Amino acid sequence: MNIVVDKLFVDNLKCSGCAHTIKQSLMNIVGVLEVRPNPEEGWVEVEHEDFTDTDNITRRLAELGYPKAGTSNLLQTARSYVSCALGKINT
Repeated sequence: MNIVVDKLFVDNLKCSGCAHTIKQSLMNIVGVLEVRPNPEEGWVEVEHEDFTDTDNITRRLAELGYPKAGTSNLLQTARSYVSCALGKINT
């Protein structure tokens, strides 16, 4: 087993609520070992086993409202506000 670390720059990552939601969701993906969101700089670092499908990680981020940097649309921005609020409630 090899461990891979990906640093993904995303849109709409604003605060600790967003970070909490992202971490909780990505940790449910098989093979993900650690998730380190950085709201100040707009990226998420994901440590995972090499068999983990990175497309699944980026797809999950986009579903939560945090797509690849520079690609956000109005719907994803709205989703990020909901994800953020849920993250603040669940912390």
